[in-house]
Amino acid sequence: MTGLIVALAALWGAAAGALLPRAAHRFSVPSGEPWRRTCPEGHRLGGWLGPVSCPTCGRGRSYGPGALLLATVTALVCAALAAATGTRPELAVWLLLAPAGVLLAVIDLRVRRLPDPLTLPLAAAALTLLGLVSLVPEHAGSWTDALLGALVLGAGYWVLWRINPGGMGFGDVKLALGAGAVLGWYGWDTVLLGTFAGFLLGALWGGALVLVGRAGRKTAIPFGPFLIVGAYAGLLIGAYTA
Repeated sequence: MTGLIVALAALWGAAAGALLPRAAHRFSVPSGEPWRRTCPEGHRLGGWLGPVSCPTCGRGRSYGPGALLLATVTALVCAALAAATGTRPELAVWLLLAPAGVLLAVIDLRVRRLPDPLTLPLAAAALTLLGLVSLVPEHAGSWTDALLGALVLGAGYWVLWRINPGGMGFGDVKLALGAGAVLGWYGWDTVLLGTFAGFLLGALWGGALVLVGRAGRKTAIPFGPFLIVGAYAGLLIGAYTA
């Protein structure tokens, strides 16, 4: 049964990930600029989901992140979440939120921005969906802890942003609300683990860039991807041990 669930989760992830490239292209603009409405040649794009290709440019030339890469990454994330969570009902929430996490990580890597239309709805969706799952038998978490996790982690990141706004963007604060909700579902140990993993990964990456001469000690790096990967790591361990 678990093998079937993992396979179905991987198929869902691949299908959802293949639809992300156009959204990644349209959202990947510097702060303060409007979302992209055209391809690099100026031809108008329709919709937010689908491949990054423009038939008007000739031979359907592609641009931006590739559908194969995003489909593969999202499929692996969803399969891992399914393997850790098993048949518990909260798996549906993790599978619905996973593509948004992948999309946010890609955008932050490209332009160091975490768009409000993604971060704030992600937090709201996480709390709403987990609230519904808490009414279903056989779930293994607590909605109250999820709510408190969102508030505490969001507040913690807000304090860090206030102390050093140059080292952390306010988008990270908003993203922390959603991360805190999913981590809090499995308890405070999971919140601490996921938070620590994110900071550790960010520090290791920054240190590696300094060692190879691609960054200085004060060079800002996008922290959103590490926050997201750390949250996934904590969530996987929390789901597996619940």
